[in-house]
Amino acid sequence: MKTSLALVFWTASLTAWVATADAKELSITTIKEEPYTMTKGSGLEGYCIDLISELSKKLGFMYKVHIVKDNRYGAMDASGNWNGMIGELVRKEADLAVAPLTVTAARERHVDMAAPFIHTGLSFITHKAGDAEESSFSLLAPFSTDMWAGLLVSFLLTALCIFLVGRISPSEWAEPRTDENSFTMLHSFWYIMGSLTLQGAGPHPKAPSGRVVSAIWWIFCVLLLACYFANFSSVMQSKSRQVSINSFEELANQDVIDYGTLEFGSTMLFFKNSNNPVYRRLYQQMERKKSFVSNMEEGIRRTQEGNFAFIGEAVSLDLAVARYCKLSRAQEVISMRAYSIAAPLGSPLMKNLSIAILELSESGELTHLREKWWASKCLGEDEAHASGALQAHDLRGLFILLGLGLGAGLLLALLELFSKAHSRAKDGKVRV
Repeated sequence: MKTSLALVFWTASLTAWVATADAKELSITTIKEEPYTMTKGSGLEGYCIDLISELSKKLGFMYKVHIVKDNRYGAMDASGNWNGMIGELVRKEADLAVAPLTVTAARERHVDMAAPFIHTGLSFITHKAGDAEESSFSLLAPFSTDMWAGLLVSFLLTALCIFLVGRISPSEWAEPRTDENSFTMLHSFWYIMGSLTLQGAGPHPKAPSGRVVSAIWWIFCVLLLACYFANFSSVMQSKSRQVSINSFEELANQDVIDYGTLEFGSTMLFFKNSNNPVYRRLYQQMERKKSFVSNMEEGIRRTQEGNFAFIGEAVSLDLAVARYCKLSRAQEVISMRAYSIAAPLGSPLMKNLSIAILELSESGELTHLREKWWASKCLGEDEAHASGALQAHDLRGLFILLGLGLGAGLLLALLELFSKAHSRAKDGKVRV
């Protein structure tokens, strides 16, 4: 008998669900946040948009998605009114809220929430500090590996060019039968090495072509040393300001960098209502310095600028780290929580939505969506670039100048040789 009644009740619920879904187009509210919901042309894309699409295929409902008007998730103000997406559900302005909406006790009292589609916790991101191993090679820090390789090639080519110009130009051979040429290969290396110290090493080139090559190399060295010392000072100052912070307790015990979280969000309420002294101290510091941010993008931007730590859900911070290679997330994760779809209290949609979400999870579809939208853009990224080291392409103008100077020197040496040969040929004809 009980089984029959349960079957009748289930059939009635399913019928009510189909009737409700068919009767009208569902109004779904969401919030713009990468990668959950993003603008693409005149439409929307993202993890939540794909999730809605999968759910509609399973449950057969039509829907229309709109962005929440006040760009907030939902919190209760002093007068007891809800804002954000939760407020739209409470006021029956939307049928569903599909977003990275954290399940909390306060929200559960005023709206229905389905089975979670993402599980996460709280952590924080900071600007990536320099590796400890790099301290032993601080003198190399201003330039990247590619830059040092480029300098070595430039050094070798310039020495070879000086040697060739010395051999080709007649001006370097005043008496070819008696004089030895000054610019041997060894002396060429020594000569350009001396230029790096801004002192030079004699003898100097006599021919105009050799002087052109020398002048270009000196200009190259002066500008190169200026860039090196400027960036060396910047790197050292940056390292002196960096603080390695791996836990919330370390974050609370330091005063070098500021920190903040989303204003009026569940993360802020967690720290505000926590009985843990460390978390209470973190909230008091954020409240005193007014370091809350209005949205995720502002928090990431301030963290990228340095001297700021952004506190938020680990899953969202992982995305920021995947997109922006200068950021790193702390290993500590606290206050485990979950993201869920919300609906007005008593909504007939919840049971079927929860079942559909569980089926998507069991089939691996939710994992596929996570991998699709959280794919890292930092693969193959040069760490030296992330640490502020100058790349070869940053000074490509300097390398182009050197290359043109070397080419001009060799061309001028050849012209000197041809001119000398032509002059000797003319003298020979006159004597004859």
